[in-house]
Amino acid sequence: MSVLKSREALLCGAIIILVALVASRFPEFIAPGNLLNVWTDTSPLVILALGQMVVILTRCIDLSVAANLALTGMVCAMLNVAYPDLPIGVIVLVAVGLGAVLGAINGVLVWKLSIPPIVVTLGTMTIFRGIIFLLSDGKWINAYQMSAAFTGLPRAQILGLPLLGWIGIAVALVMGLVMTRTPLGRAFFAVGGNPHAAVYTGLNVGRTQFTAFTLSGALAGLAGYLWISRYAVAYVDIAGGFELDVVAACVIGGISIAGGAGTVTGAVLGALFLGVIKNALPVASISPFWQLAISGAAILIAVTVNSRSSRSKGRIILKSAEAAK
Repeated sequence: MSVLKSREALLCGAIIILVALVASRFPEFIAPGNLLNVWTDTSPLVILALGQMVVILTRCIDLSVAANLALTGMVCAMLNVAYPDLPIGVIVLVAVGLGAVLGAINGVLVWKLSIPPIVVTLGTMTIFRGIIFLLSDGKWINAYQMSAAFTGLPRAQILGLPLLGWIGIAVALVMGLVMTRTPLGRAFFAVGGNPHAAVYTGLNVGRTQFTAFTLSGALAGLAGYLWISRYAVAYVDIAGGFELDVVAACVIGGISIAGGAGTVTGAVLGALFLGVIKNALPVASISPFWQLAISGAAILIAVTVNSRSSRSKGRIILKSAEAAK
């Protein structure tokens, strides 16, 4: 029964049912090659959702992750065009480093100036997009301008799965270890669960939130290179609105907007749920506008389930307290 009550188990069941419904009309959807493609397509969302998860756990939110992705991706593309022989490893390090710096800017503004996170990240989201325009002069960088090594890395296959998919798996595993086996992971939960109690245990709430934003930014930077190199195009509005999908993946995965509650598995499954929807709707010839409606409905349902679950736990605590009297 505890398994049936598990949020992750229910979400996994919902994904299986969704895939089965699509496969009942379009059997080719569950072909192994197509399922691998679905995971590969979803991997950037998984990476971003894991970074967003950490931020939300600390009672913050980062709406600039898609703009961070776009800016770091554009810088990577411009570096590749200017220096075609620059090792790809260096470009990846630049992407992660620049993303971390952009995330750290958010963290400093929230920590030192006590500006609400939603205000900070709405502002930096616009600033990052503006910087992309200034850097590129509004021009696109297309596939023919990029080197084969630059665009080939995420497509390189290992055991039948593109490297992009393997990177998504690796990030999920590393984040799982960080969140469950390290003091930093426990600090994220503690700060979001009860900031006042966290202070008494010696944790610096502002510094922990700063670390969360920096980590989210680093993962957004990594996703920036992977996105640009996989789709082989860079422009100002790339991944526009994608930050909403990232937040949706976290909420659907059971990450509490109030902070302090959530799992890596939930964030991954939430992203995968949206990934299946995004890949299934075109197969079923359903309008992209319905995709937005379905995603919105999924968010509302997830928030409702989360709130009712929290309320139920509260009632149990109250009953226990009354029984003790």
